[in-house]
Amino acid sequence: MNAGTPIPRLESAPGLPTRVRVFEVAPRDGLQAETDILPTSVKVELCRRLWAAGSRDLEVTSFVPATWIPQFSDADDLVPALVVPAGARAVALVPNLRGLRRALDAGVREVSVVVSATESFARANLNTSREGAIERAEAVIAEAVAAGVPVRGYVSMSFGDPWEGAVDTATVTEAAARLHGAGASTVAISDTIGVATPGLTMRLVRETVAAGVPTDAIALHLHDTYGQALANVYAALTLGVSEFDSSVGGLGRCPYAKGATGNLATEDLVWMLHGLGIETGLDLSALSQTTAWLSRIRGVRAPSNVATAMAAASASALEPPITAGDAR
Repeated sequence: MNAGTPIPRLESAPGLPTRVRVFEVAPRDGLQAETDILPTSVKVELCRRLWAAGSRDLEVTSFVPATWIPQFSDADDLVPALVVPAGARAVALVPNLRGLRRALDAGVREVSVVVSATESFARANLNTSREGAIERAEAVIAEAVAAGVPVRGYVSMSFGDPWEGAVDTATVTEAAARLHGAGASTVAISDTIGVATPGLTMRLVRETVAAGVPTDAIALHLHDTYGQALANVYAALTLGVSEFDSSVGGLGRCPYAKGATGNLATEDLVWMLHGLGIETGLDLSALSQTTAWLSRIRGVRAPSNVATAMAAASASALEPPITAGDAR
């Protein structure tokens, strides 16, 4: 890291994990709700930069029909173009068995599936019932595991739903337990519209563990709509959760949450974790530079606080110092 580059002051707290896995979702969840469609070459470069910044857990695309999400119409071309570093993961979301088979044909060796904690979101976003989405995911997991392909599961709308409001935690834990029981190696409890608070986060983690999902198989996927994502991360850390989803620059948004600012920004998450003395393997400076690069290409300012502050600090470092005679 260059001299003068801001770094968080380290002050550890007792009882927290010593290392956290940061699961980077910018190329998939970050891009899927954005209106602009990036060229495949830009997506390949984004993945390359994220791996170069130390990411080893990266969700790269989704094998959904192009009529559903046109941002991923190039999935079959993108995956073969990626050069995945040794020890790194390139995960693809698949909506059903057909998507799984497309992903495997393209060379994907790890996939993710999504279910819903609510009936309304399942109908609106997954084109089936809540139970139908779980059964479909179970079928995908069974076929993937039989092929030696690990599966990561998401339970969407775990903390709140724009149509139904508060969500019964029992429906969340049941879905999580079924995904894990079917063979999902990790289950990401997802705050799709960003309404979670620390106390609710802790309750849901405890109840998910009580339902039979081990703590080390639980991840949190958090959106920062109400500015609570980092507080929720800290609450989960105190319970031993050590995997969190994030998106470089805070890229992405939920179309169902008015005013949503997007995913938890990777830079913001890493700044807090490094300040706590928790290892991530990620380079904050490289992450911030990736955010700046992508923002220039898209012509959109990233909502990440840390990336914004680090860019401003870098710009200030290039300016000549202010002398007494200049300060007027």
